Amino acid sequence: MTEPTTPVAPPPFTAADYAARRERAARSAEAAGLAGLVLTPGPDLLYLTGYAPVAITERLTMLVVPVGGEATMVVPRLELPDAQEAPGAAAVGLVDWTDGSDPYAATARLLQPGRYALSDSAWAMHLLGLQAHLPATTYAAMTTALPMLRAVKDEHEIQRLTAAGASADAAYAEILGVRFAGRSETEVGSDLADLLRRFGHSQVDFTVVGSGPNGANPHHEMGDRVIRDGDMVVLDFGGLQHGYGSDTTRTVHVGEPTAEERAVHDVVRDAQQAGFAAVRPGAPCETVDRAARAVITAAGYGEYFIHRVGHGIGLTTHEPPYMVEGEHQQLEPGMCFSIEPGVYLPGRFGVRIEDIVTVTPDGGRRLNRTSREMAIVA
Repeated sequence: MTEPTTPVAPPPFTAADYAARRERAARSAEAAGLAGLVLTPGPDLLYLTGYAPVAITERLTMLVVPVGGEATMVVPRLELPDAQEAPGAAAVGLVDWTDGSDPYAATARLLQPGRYALSDSAWAMHLLGLQAHLPATTYAAMTTALPMLRAVKDEHEIQRLTAAGASADAAYAEILGVRFAGRSETEVGSDLADLLRRFGHSQVDFTVVGSGPNGANPHHEMGDRVIRDGDMVVLDFGGLQHGYGSDTTRTVHVGEPTAEERAVHDVVRDAQQAGFAAVRPGAPCETVDRAARAVITAAGYGEYFIHRVGHGIGLTTHEPPYMVEGEHQQLEPGMCFSIEPGVYLPGRFGVRIEDIVTVTPDGGRRLNRTSREMAIVA
């Protein structure tokens, strides 16, 4: 059994880091013809202030980042002490409100007529409350208005993602020594979750164990099915370490695979490599999808590759940019995303192989280093 080493904690983000992010966000909003950003609790608020409310309730918390003005956050008075302690709150004005008062009136005073980028996860009641006070304002979802807000990671963010990937790799190396046959998917998934925590994850978000025909469902997580000798098993798992995500997939086989199973696995592995080889600054995101998909289509399995080839990752597991046909956004150094082609044969088995990749000045670098060859488990 591998004993985890004590990881070196990355340096914390500073008030200056958060201030620079807000300044960059305001410039991006101005360039997009927006009046500013309006953010509710979630990854965007965390990214710009370091503040994550302990409990997300119906009480309004909202950060306003106007173009050409100072950022201000409206918070419930009972949460004001926590907001004041946020690492990026030093240069943010704080306006508190009490139960029984109107938080939308307090927020409306911070907004000018115009169009704002709004957190994707904002509650409808909060948006409608604002519009009742400011009918001259309009809003666009953050992913639509400013999709690249968090897409390009800095050195310290990539350091966190690299550490999370290394921990996921260590968990995979350990799970290969665990008994699969005769145990349920849920039992193996529990082992995976325990390993992620043992190797440094503070949060486990998902542990997919898709055995046999369950592996042909890309969104199957795990169930009571007992894994059998001869099963192909899709393992897709990840979570958060130092606040940033991991997400990796490998497909293993219980006992010796058939020639067809090996052939399908080889096709997916070659497709994953082709997608990685297509990563370079200036290339549209869709070229990564095209490169991987071309390999699978040429092998005759195109109709069984039923999802995009990748998604961005950072504070959340899925975020822009997306590696999908029609995404013309160009790759930039510092972008981090998955490359995860798959083939899913209904009622039989599935194969998926996934690495997180970061764009470098001359290509790409994998943040997952485990073998992409098919592993045989007991």
